[in-house]
Amino acid sequence: MNLNCAIVDDEPLALDLMESYVNKTSFLHLVGKYSSAVLAMKELPDKQVDLLFLDIQMPELSGLEYSKMVSPATRIVFTTAFEQYAIDGYRVNALDYLLKPISYSDFLQAANKAVQWFELLQKPREEITSIFVKSDYKLIQIPLDNILYIEGLKDYVKIYEENASKPILSLMSMKAVEELLPSSRFMRVHRSFIVQKEKIRVIDRGRIVFGKTYIPVSDSYKQAFLEYLDQRS
Repeated sequence: MNLNCAIVDDEPLALDLMESYVNKTSFLHLVGKYSSAVLAMKELPDKQVDLLFLDIQMPELSGLEYSKMVSPATRIVFTTAFEQYAIDGYRVNALDYLLKPISYSDFLQAANKAVQWFELLQKPREEITSIFVKSDYKLIQIPLDNILYIEGLKDYVKIYEENASKPILSLMSMKAVEELLPSSRFMRVHRSFIVQKEKIRVIDRGRIVFGKTYIPVSDSYKQAFLEYLDQRS
């Protein structure tokens, strides 16, 4: 798989280094490089960009601010000299975070993550048997068969698996995890909960029961949930 990419960095040496990394990576095609987010904001909307290597600290418009204007179809890898920005990067659902000075091996690892992401998107949802989520700066593969439910907690999600002593905590939004999951198997039943339909065993007074956990079904999702139950009853 080949990906179109762009680079935004206000440091000329860093911009040239990242360009050299792209040029030596056979599956990446550079469609633009920019010395500021303001320049990128003017020109990138006219180009198809799959992957954006984006510096965080820049004058006028920071990388974090600009990332919120980028198309949702574009995956972002943040580049910065300041480690404290990592959490902010994950809050905007960045694919990865590279700390300067960036080695080619680290760059290549991030680029390969992007390829995995887009290959996953190209598969029909019914064919997906697992998802990858970021947890503790690692990418963890979770088989869909293991998932009972997902709970949203502000900037984080907790993924609860069968026979697991504790959930997997990932810094991502409920919207992002919902987009990863096949709708044929998973259902949003509340602003804070997604359940795997085939794992539902008990419903008690309108609440889904997993062990000692009672999951409410909110009014916004009740109609779809009741229609699912009608189909199976």
